[in-house]
Amino acid sequence: MFGHRPDGKRVKALDPIIQITPYLMPMRCDAQVFLEHKADFEKMSRYIAQKGREGEKVTFMQILAAAYVRAVSRNPEVNRFIFNKQFYSRNNCSISYTVLKNPQETDSNEDTVRILFDLTDTLFDVRDRMNAAVEKARAAESGGFVIKLAGGLLAVPGLATLIVGLVRLLDRYGIAPSVLMKELPLYSGLYITNNGSIGLHHPLHHIYNFGNVSLFFGMGSIQKEAVVEADGKARMRRVLPIGITADERVCSGAHYAAFFFDIIHYMDHPEELETPPESVRFDRGVEYHVPKVVRG
Repeated sequence: MFGHRPDGKRVKALDPIIQITPYLMPMRCDAQVFLEHKADFEKMSRYIAQKGREGEKVTFMQILAAAYVRAVSRNPEVNRFIFNKQFYSRNNCSISYTVLKNPQETDSNEDTVRILFDLTDTLFDVRDRMNAAVEKARAAESGGFVIKLAGGLLAVPGLATLIVGLVRLLDRYGIAPSVLMKELPLYSGLYITNNGSIGLHHPLHHIYNFGNVSLFFGMGSIQKEAVVEADGKARMRRVLPIGITADERVCSGAHYAAFFFDIIHYMDHPEELETPPESVRFDRGVEYHVPKVVRG
């Protein structure tokens, strides 16, 4: 309330054109824009194979997540969100995604994880955080916080409608319980949906009006496409398609362009993510740090 939220700090000094967009498009679904990127699967697969020979196992999704964290460290304006037509700087770098309890079974139950990252994280730091979160989610026999909360609300007819409506109202004024923002996956800077892991095409996912996620990445299954090389010869190339959905109100097009340029660059050159960034940019008046995961 009054410009303060558990998950962010109010941003006031903005370009008037940017600042007025929430009045023209009050909901995230009004302002969602769709983009597509085809990452070079062959470059990343060669890198992953080389790291495997060195005893370091990484995945495509972990490279994508690490590229996002590094891009946020260079373009913090993208890590904002809007509530009640006001702009907020997020006080964390977070990613959420869905996890199959048993990846070997197609009818396995699902759970969600929400992971906090430090802007100095390397690819290996990001990997360790993601692995630890997935292991914790799969080890919980009765499900995590989200599963238990949903089950409890649905057990009483009408309770889910009442509680969700109340949370929406409180959230609008920045007084929703902070525990919800720490646990619910829709209070993150990025939500990744990995459809490639189940053999589906990449989605252009909608943005939820509930919560404050302003960016969705949808990974799809590997595709082949014809490309023309510099010498004029055509060849087939494997690509990893990624569907991107963004809330265009969050920042200027120039900030988004720089951010996505960095994402693409680091996915093409994941070796650069092995070392911490030389410097980190935080948004106005917001600085946060997360302890590293201790590898066993």
